[in-house]
Amino acid sequence: MAEPVIDFHLHVQPWDTLKPEVQASWRKTQKNFAELERVMKDPGYFLGMLDRAGVEKACLVNYPSPDVMGFDEGVNDFVVTYCKAAPDRLIPVGGIHPRLCKRPKEEMRRILDLGIRMLKIHGPHQGVMPNAYLDGNTILPAIYEACQVARIPVMFHTGTSVFPGARSRFGDPLGVEDVAVDFPGLPLVLAHVGRPFWTEQAFFLARRFPQVHVDLSSIPPRSLLKFIPRLEEIADKALFGTDWPAPGVPGIRENVEAFRGIQISEDAKRKILYDNARRLLAA
Repeated sequence: MAEPVIDFHLHVQPWDTLKPEVQASWRKTQKNFAELERVMKDPGYFLGMLDRAGVEKACLVNYPSPDVMGFDEGVNDFVVTYCKAAPDRLIPVGGIHPRLCKRPKEEMRRILDLGIRMLKIHGPHQGVMPNAYLDGNTILPAIYEACQVARIPVMFHTGTSVFPGARSRFGDPLGVEDVAVDFPGLPLVLAHVGRPFWTEQAFFLARRFPQVHVDLSSIPPRSLLKFIPRLEEIADKALFGTDWPAPGVPGIRENVEAFRGIQISEDAKRKILYDNARRLLAA
């Protein structure tokens, strides 16, 4: 029997609110956009996909990005409602906009009470560096302080983005170093390990700070050891994720099967596929 899997990073979002140009770019790369629309509206259908992929739990990553993606802060209500279909399997991930939110402390209280279990900050889609509070941003400290008290992780997009309007310079993971120093009790996740430009920086941060983790989503498993040749050194800090259905990402099951075939120890695979995520989500 195959070992259990937690997909720490995939996207079930209200795709009907996507900006037209973003939806057009998505349609070009997805053979079956109608399936994505069904997933958005039918948790039972999505759970069947997870069953076929051998995935026990999944983190459904959402964040507001009205200027790039089209999503507003309604994503929090959407994902919490969606995950109620199977709260033991579906983990709601949401956020507030780190530049545009008018009442960040109040909104943080609201979404944590709502049931959000991890926050996502997407610099290239939200136009902000993780350490912008050093230059006067007052929204980010409200996010970090609330999550540190609640002991829930903050996930940062690190690396590039190809969607229209995205600004990849905000994907440099080194900005997270200040967050790790200033908020030592806050669990942090570097999504995509800084690929393709900043994987060495992300690797450094994961080794340097006890609370910093990396998720491996959006990197084809066959290329993981090219980007992170010393992956086993951070096997206790790495999290399996697919980034499905992002452009160029194959199906969930295909990613799981490909990861099982990479040349690392079975102990490391078990930690990355399941144990690390279970521990982090239970913290």
